[in-house]
Amino acid sequence: NYNECKMIVMQRFIKVDGKVRTDMFFPAGFMDVVQIEKTKEHFRLLYDTKSRFVMHKISKDEAEYKMCRIKQVFTGPKASPYAVTHDGRTLRYPDPEVKVNDSVRLDINTGKILDYVKFDIGNVVMISGGNNIGRVGVITHRERHPGSFEIVHVKDQAGKSFATRLHNVFVIG
Repeated sequence: NYNECKMIVMQRFIKVDGKVRTDMFFPAGFMDVVQIEKTKEHFRLLYDTKSRFVMHKISKDEAEYKMCRIKQVFTGPKASPYAVTHDGRTLRYPDPEVKVNDSVRLDINTGKILDYVKFDIGNVVMISGGNNIGRVGVITHRERHPGSFEIVHVKDQAGKSFATRLHNVFVIG
C-alpha cells in the first residue's frame, strides 16, 4: 500500500537508470532500467500489446546498459555534434554514423555510447506507440512521404505484416 511503498523508496532501495530515486511518483518510461538493491532484482520497462508497462526481468550485466532512440542530431557551439534521445538525454560527440531514428546502447553509469543499431530494413524493432504498441518484428519496407508521416512496414514472428508511423518504431537489434 501507500505507506509500505513510501518506506521502501525512502530507504533508498530503488534505482531508476542507475540513480537512487526517493520520489514515489518518479516517472519511469519505456526502456528504463529499474533495480531493487535489497533483492538483487533488475527490470526493464517495456510495453505489452495492450499499451501497459511490463516489468521485464533482466540479468545484472544486462542492467548495465539501456537502449535509447535518437530523436535529433545537430551541431552545437564550436561545431560540436550533439544527439538527443527519446528520454531527453543529450549526448555530446556521438559517432558520425549515428542518425535520427537509430538506437544507441548507453552505459547507465557513465552515460557514454557503447554501441549503436542503424534504422535499416531487416533490423528487429519494437513498436512504442499507436495501435500496434508492444509488437516486435522485422522492418520489411519504409515508405517515404515528404511533408507527411512516413510509414514503416513490419513483419512479426508469427508472419503477420502491419504498418505503423515512423516515430512509433524503436530499433532494438
